[in-house]
Amino acid sequence: MNIYIASDFHLKFVENEEDLARKERVINFLESIKGKSDVLVLNGDIFDLWFTWHKVIIKGYFPFLKKLADLKESGTRIVFIAGNHDFWFRDFLTEYIGAEVYPDNFSEQLDGKKIFITHGDLHTTNDIRYKIFRSVIRNKIVMTIFELLHPDLSLSLGRKMSRSSRNRPMSTELMQLKENGLTNFAKKKLKDYDIVAMGHSHSPKKLEMNGGVYLNSGDWIKNNSYILIEDGKAELCNFKG
Repeated sequence: MNIYIASDFHLKFVENEEDLARKERVINFLESIKGKSDVLVLNGDIFDLWFTWHKVIIKGYFPFLKKLADLKESGTRIVFIAGNHDFWFRDFLTEYIGAEVYPDNFSEQLDGKKIFITHGDLHTTNDIRYKIFRSVIRNKIVMTIFELLHPDLSLSLGRKMSRSSRNRPMSTELMQLKENGLTNFAKKKLKDYDIVAMGHSHSPKKLEMNGGVYLNSGDWIKNNSYILIEDGKAELCNFKG
C-alpha cells in the first residue's frame, strides 16, 4: 500500500508569479502519484483560505480541485484534515470530490500500522493568542456573518486575516518552542501509534522515538516535501518535478 501525506501547499486564489509556480508544482505532484497512490492525506493549509458558500466556490482553486477529482476517479482515497488556514468546510469536498473531511485529526490502521495524523496547530506551545483566535474564527456565528457578506468582500477580509497570520514575525526561540510542542505531542501519541504525522511548522522532520516514528511533512513554499508510507515504512521525500 502507498500512502502519501502532504500539507502546507498554501494555494491562493489571487496569485503572483511565485504562487502560480507553486500551484503548478502541486498539480504536477498530484499527476505523478496518479495510479500509484492508495491513500492521499492532505493535512491542513492546503489552501491559504477556504470557504464554501451554498452555491459558490472559489474559482481560483478550480485547476487543483479538477486534478484532485481526477485522482479520486483513478481510485485514490482522499482524506482532508483542516489546518489553521482552511477549516470552513461544508459539503463541496465530500459531495463533489468524494473526499473524507476531518476537523482536527485522522487515525486509522493502514497497511498494518496504527497511524495518527493532525495538522499540528493545536499542539504548539507558547501560542495562546493563536489558540484564542482559532476558537473565535471557527465559531458558527462568525461563519454565518462571513457567509452573509458578498463573496468578494468576504474573500477580501479573509485574505487580510490570512496575510496577517502568515506574516506575523517569529523569533528563532519562538520557532523552537513551536517545534518542541509538536515533537512532545508526537512522543506522547507514539505510545499508542506506530506513526505520527503533522505539518504546520513548515520544517520537514523525521524522528524515531518510543518505538515509532514522527514525521513532519514540511511545506511547498520552500521544501516541496511530503511523506510516503510504502509497505508500512514511512519516509520523508521531496518532489523534484
